[in-house]
Amino acid sequence: MTDTSKPKLAAFPKCFMDELCVHKTMTVFDWIELASTLGVDGLEFYSGFLEDDETFLAKVKAALDRHGLAMPMLCCSPDFTQPDPIQLEKEIEREKQMIAITAYFGGRFCRVLSGQRRPQLSRADGVAQVVRVIKSLLPFAAEHGVVLTMENHYKDNYWQYPEFAQKMDVFVEIVNQIDSPWFGVNYDPSNTILAGEDPLELLERVKHRVVTMHASDRYLKTGTIDDLRKEEDAVGYASRLAHGVIGKGMNDYDRIFSTLRAVGFHSWISIEDGMNGMDDLRASVRFLRGKIDQHFGN
Repeated sequence: MTDTSKPKLAAFPKCFMDELCVHKTMTVFDWIELASTLGVDGLEFYSGFLEDDETFLAKVKAALDRHGLAMPMLCCSPDFTQPDPIQLEKEIEREKQMIAITAYFGGRFCRVLSGQRRPQLSRADGVAQVVRVIKSLLPFAAEHGVVLTMENHYKDNYWQYPEFAQKMDVFVEIVNQIDSPWFGVNYDPSNTILAGEDPLELLERVKHRVVTMHASDRYLKTGTIDDLRKEEDAVGYASRLAHGVIGKGMNDYDRIFSTLRAVGFHSWISIEDGMNGMDDLRASVRFLRGKIDQHFGN
């Protein structure tokens, strides 16, 4: 019998994003085959490597079922700070598609974001627009049995500007205005570090709203956080930024997991790691399995 009191592990193909989404040298079926060797419970998918096609989705679901893997979380990057109403409506419709696809796979959680931190956008206007849009999606999410998870985010791989709600106070301001069982937080401790803030402080502020988690560890290959700030307004991630093996970076997983255990967290933790390949991912799985057993019971 599965122990439902313990968090479950998923994996996200951070190391293969360009191969899956840009160069198309790898398929989602290739990723499923690789990931089936990791010993995880499920795979978190990304909207960029899925097709809204019934035949394709049925084949993907069959591949997951063949390996006994769930698809609990869908990672989307909606840009809800779009200034153009037509483009904003396209972002909303795209998010609805992803909510429906999440439900198709039997998933429970679909990510939402605030959007890009465009230079001309004020904080007040941005917060108001993001809150309005996310609230407008809640009935659709409820209809499909899917919880919208807002991540304290750094930057999508393919965005120019960093996350509008990158800073803790903006993120919390948005989260606190949306009170629904169909909305929660996807907590990513590494992204708080990149914002120059304390991930444990953020966790204390949102711990009762956390419904899923991204597990990662971050390093700066060169320079400082201040150097990273200067490189934010360029497409993609700065070259000085690195994901590494979980447990060997800047995050305190003992304190993170003890805090989550204290508030009764037992949902999905998705590994966002492995930039150096599958060996790193396997090392991260081993580390997290050990910490989950330590903090949530054997």
